[in-house]
Amino acid sequence: MSEPASAAANAATVAASAVKAASASAAATELYGSFFLGPDEFALPAVCIREVVNLPAKITTLPLSPAHLEGMFTLRGTVIPIVNLGRLFNPAAGPAVPGNKVAIIEHQDVLVGMLFDDTGEILRVRPEQRSVLQYAPGATPGVIAGTILLDQGNRLLQVLDANQLIRIENVPQVLSLRASGQQRLQRAQAQGERRRCVSFRSAGTSFAFEMAAIQEIVRVPELQPSVLAGKLCLGRMNFRGSPVAVVDFTALLSAGAAARPVDAADQDQRVMVARIGDATIAFLVDSVDSIIHFYNDDVLPIPLLSKARAGMFGGCISRPEQGDVILLDHSGIFSHKEIAEMRQGHAKLYPLDGQQAAAGKESRHGARKVYLTFRLEQAFAVEIKQVREIIKFSDNITRPPGTPHYMRGVLNLRQMMVSVIDMRSLYGMPEQAPGELSRILIIERGEERYGLLVDGVEDIITVLDSQRYAAPRLMRNQAAGAGMQSEAAEVIDMEKDDGNRQSFSVFDCGSLIDKLANLLPPQAQP
Repeated sequence: MSEPASAAANAATVAASAVKAASASAAATELYGSFFLGPDEFALPAVCIREVVNLPAKITTLPLSPAHLEGMFTLRGTVIPIVNLGRLFNPAAGPAVPGNKVAIIEHQDVLVGMLFDDTGEILRVRPEQRSVLQYAPGATPGVIAGTILLDQGNRLLQVLDANQLIRIENVPQVLSLRASGQQRLQRAQAQGERRRCVSFRSAGTSFAFEMAAIQEIVRVPELQPSVLAGKLCLGRMNFRGSPVAVVDFTALLSAGAAARPVDAADQDQRVMVARIGDATIAFLVDSVDSIIHFYNDDVLPIPLLSKARAGMFGGCISRPEQGDVILLDHSGIFSHKEIAEMRQGHAKLYPLDGQQAAAGKESRHGARKVYLTFRLEQAFAVEIKQVREIIKFSDNITRPPGTPHYMRGVLNLRQMMVSVIDMRSLYGMPEQAPGELSRILIIERGEERYGLLVDGVEDIITVLDSQRYAAPRLMRNQAAGAGMQSEAAEVIDMEKDDGNRQSFSVFDCGSLIDKLANLLPPQAQP
């Protein structure tokens, strides 16, 4: 081979080796995203960063959760838990503040949000710039996987381990459904029939019990002392002649905190009486908010929140106009042992209550119906099955021109147009601006759907046939101008636990819908 040909061959070989080395180096180079937490800089493999979002305006606090779990928020139909990385390293670190960023990590189809102070940049990191942190044999690996050294050793980044971040104890694991076709198929399969629940607030968070679990919702009665009173049990109440333990729901969520005393001045507090297995348990809550209807696929997953009473959490119902509500599985709140102690203990310790129950059963008769009570100048009751749901009054009501004076306007409720009726105006009552307690009762019949604006919703009560009476003729006289009472065919009269009596005019939504169908012009009907 001639000397020029040999030189050309050598040059080609060197070039090929250079290309191969460059390809190998490029293959070994990895992309990382950097984030700041105070003065410290962290890095995550770009492949596991799904997106970065601003701190959500609405974060739902999770009960029984560790300090490093900031809460959860809903992102395009998926519940994302947020881990406060600062508190993970230092429990005394502060909470999230406006301006923080949340990096959504997706690893092994699990989604978790990491809270940082700010974002950095996208980095291309070569193998020699990376180092791996070695843990002692048998030790549990931490969330720091290694380091990246840049700028000739003047810049150090700590590499976070995505595999460990999604497995932090008591942080819920939420699976990511990537295929929209799969989501639609699962939605169609899970749709099922419509369900209803009653939402309430406790410890600053909204929860809900399914309607089937609730026997009654009442104002806080005078509680009787009980030797079983402790961290959870406030005492006992007389419920239809039987002793029922009253549990402080906030203390239940606080995992060991002492039960708080009943605040007689708090007009919002309620007692929710629920049936759990074969036992009746009452819960003291801060307030009862509304009735929500939902389908199976509306319940977003929030798996294990805590080892304590983890079975009570059924999922999250996300409502853009009202906020997130944690749906509870009432059957998983207490262990069988706890239920037996509360039920059998009270029955054995207070046999007199049991005797009163037996005597009461002999004197009472007839079937029971469940009613929702509300206020509109006076106290009214409506059979709860006539109410689709309850929502807070909203200013997002559009009033079309030419609508009658008693029609407040039209409300877009989850892509359903609802005509909102001002009940005060319809029945000639004095005008009153809607307040914090005002509610809209959503009623429907077939394709007809209305929202009834009332002053406030009070309780859910169970009424015996013997407690319902035909309304007096004088009250039902249309010519007498008795307003809503003129349309009440029945009156409920029942004795409260304190011995006083209370009465309600029974309102029939069907009659109102008939009336509105005749009054409203066709274009104003929903």
